Amino acid sequence: MLAQKRALREATWDRIVAAGVGRFPAPTGRIPNFVGAEAAAERLRSHPAWVEARTVKSNPDSPQWPVRQRALEDGKVVYMAVPRLAGEDPFFLLDPDDLADTPRKASSIAGATRSARTVRVEDLEPVDLVVTGCVAVDASGARLGKGGGFSDLEYALAWEAGLIGPDTVVATTVHDVQVLPEGDIPVAAHDFRLDLVVTPERVIECPGGRTPAAIRWEDLTPEKLAAIPLLARLAERRV
Repeated sequence: MLAQKRALREATWDRIVAAGVGRFPAPTGRIPNFVGAEAAAERLRSHPAWVEARTVKSNPDSPQWPVRQRALEDGKVVYMAVPRLAGEDPFFLLDPDDLADTPRKASSIAGATRSARTVRVEDLEPVDLVVTGCVAVDASGARLGKGGGFSDLEYALAWEAGLIGPDTVVATTVHDVQVLPEGDIPVAAHDFRLDLVVTPERVIECPGGRTPAAIRWEDLTPEKLAAIPLLARLAERRV
């Protein structure tokens, strides 16, 4: 399964480059930035799940920057993971009523260091909408990240802390070339699924259905535990 996922990622990155729809930085090895990210964010913005959400948790990657910007413009509290969950307090809290910069600047990774405060998982409020970055998706809600496992960790941490539950909507914004035929993406038991796939051209409503998520401690290497202080702290509590 790992080899199949790796091949699908590589093929998707190549397809983005070949179609000329990639933006800086180069897509390979990343959650790919794409032409039309703003249009996809606007399309998500009009969805009822967005309108009803008060709190949004978003990944920190470039293609979801327009999503984070619009969330702040619409008065929503934004939680953004510190890249690679580094630091003792691994989430940025962006309060739309207390920003040092414009929503555009504040919602960037660099701007968040000025406008946000870093907080622990325990300090977050329940999340209404999760926006996650993807390399590839399909209409069933299956997704591929970039292979580091950080999205799954974020999701499991938030679930165990009670911030995400069966009613939380999980969405992504991608280019249409990232949408694969249904069934192409293999899904493991610990992989979470999407409710909404939003492209510049359309909204795909997925079957969804949340299942409880848990940190898979047996899969965490000593190197990953050392790199993510929060996990190291939680591991100590388990001893």
